[in-house]
Amino acid sequence: MRKGVRRSRCGWVAALEVEGLRELGIEGLVLDLDNTLVSEDDRWLSPGVEGWLGQLRDRGMPCFVLSNGKRRGRFERWLGCFGLEGICVARKPFPSAFERALRQLDLPRDRVAVVGDSWHTDGLGALWIGCRWIQVASLPHPPRWWERLAGRWVQWPYGGPGYPPLDPVEPVLERLPD
Repeated sequence: MRKGVRRSRCGWVAALEVEGLRELGIEGLVLDLDNTLVSEDDRWLSPGVEGWLGQLRDRGMPCFVLSNGKRRGRFERWLGCFGLEGICVARKPFPSAFERALRQLDLPRDRVAVVGDSWHTDGLGALWIGCRWIQVASLPHPPRWWERLAGRWVQWPYGGPGYPPLDPVEPVLERLPD
């Protein structure tokens, strides 16, 4: 394992300003999909995520998505919607998918941040490969069994003072071809 991971927290992805990331030396992002960009039950988008991804694209900051989700069709649909590439069934936190993401981004690990909601997948993976980790609040979703037991130690829930309302998924899905 490589040492020196740096951890930050941010309420939602669109609150991460491109210039602020650049001031930290970040030139590319590895993004989690489920409960970071979109809730895993496809009810909610992270507020402002589409505009934020557009800003990243316009300002030349490449992104790559890693998801532990097993629904490949759903994964590909969201990647198509967001105009991103990625790996489904990434087996985070194990380093192989993270290493592939770094190769795709063509950036050194100290210039890449992993953005996700879960310490045990995104954070541990960032630690393992030596990237900065930015934890965002987990979007509302039906809890899985392990989240009922350990969720408060590995995630923090979205919401509270200062948080914008969540964006519903329906308007985005209506724009997608079947």
